Amino acid sequence: MDEIARDYILLGLGLGEHQEGIVDAYYGPPELREQATARQTSPDKLAAEASALRARVNADGLEEQRRRWLDRQLIGLETLARRIGGEEISYTDEVERCFDAAPEPAPPEAYSKLRRELDDLLPHGGTIHERLEARDAHLTVAPDHVAGVVDWLVPEIRALSAEFFPAPEGESLSVSLVTNEPWSAYNWYDGDLSSRIEVNTDLPIRAHALVGLLTHETFPGHHLEHAWKEQRLFRERGLAEVSVQLINTPEAYISEGLAEVGGSLLVSPERWQALLVSIGEHAGIAISAAHAEREWRVNQALRALRGSGGDAALQLHAGGKSRDEVRRFLVDDALRSPEQAEKTLEFISHPLWRTYVFCYAGGQELLGRWCAAAGDPPVQRERFFRLLTEQLTPSGIAEDLATA
Repeated sequence: MDEIARDYILLGLGLGEHQEGIVDAYYGPPELREQATARQTSPDKLAAEASALRARVNADGLEEQRRRWLDRQLIGLETLARRIGGEEISYTDEVERCFDAAPEPAPPEAYSKLRRELDDLLPHGGTIHERLEARDAHLTVAPDHVAGVVDWLVPEIRALSAEFFPAPEGESLSVSLVTNEPWSAYNWYDGDLSSRIEVNTDLPIRAHALVGLLTHETFPGHHLEHAWKEQRLFRERGLAEVSVQLINTPEAYISEGLAEVGGSLLVSPERWQALLVSIGEHAGIAISAAHAEREWRVNQALRALRGSGGDAALQLHAGGKSRDEVRRFLVDDALRSPEQAEKTLEFISHPLWRTYVFCYAGGQELLGRWCAAAGDPPVQRERFFRLLTEQLTPSGIAEDLATA
């Protein structure tokens, strides 16, 4: 381990001492965690250390990809340290500095366009909300069936992924169900190529959401990314800085973006529909082939409003809207149920997650365009594999797209 990686790890772990959850995973030397705890460094001092380390990174002649990755990560860490230390930073500046990408609101016309599409796609009878509620009610997996459906579906997704994206030898994962969390699912990476995935059952589990949720968390999403980066960057190249994974930094924007994009490169529309029919069989839900085809189109339409959570966060933290006003926006415009709207508010109000919401739609839009620009699907998958194995940054990818 070189000194830059060592100091970067101490900095990240030191921030984790001040805000629980910033350190998403750590599988490096345990003595560095002990040292970070013993140092008891203040947020102001950590901000100064981040700035000084960034200067060293840019003066030490590092390989360009690594230099840029560290530089952007350190901008994010300095910003986090300053905010934790009590400095006032505007919400939009905080988002851009933490994620190396500016927050982009959805075009206002996207909401009315979605309503028109859903009006055509959903079975007639009642308001859009009532028709969506009927859809969700029919496709709700009974609580006592959720574990069995997940246990069946994860190996199916693993097998599909293996056709296009190899996994490092020795990787493993487990899945469990939890409650009382602000997120819908989470990948806890333990190192040694192993993940623990938790699926939150606070809200009902819908059959039409399961393929996307599990490709996001397992293959070719978070688990495959973390395992490959440990294997390729940490074990083979000795880039020890990747052994600490940090929330609210550019690497999180890349990670959530690739987890959103990966499923579309893995699961064709026809395969998704076949999986939905099989999910129904395992869950005791009647889903015909025609029904599955319609659900595919409804799901694709709803993905256009993946960014509504970011719009809600901008309204709440930068636009001066009250929680009640934002809740009404989420229900009336973003077409969420009252329970879903409340869960979104919980997420975007949480001290750790208040900015994180932009990683999903923003990361998906950026990385999706970058992969699509590669050409045919096989070449897109080759480009996607770079996201799993290299130190890429949002601004670097944006510049690549602008140049192209």
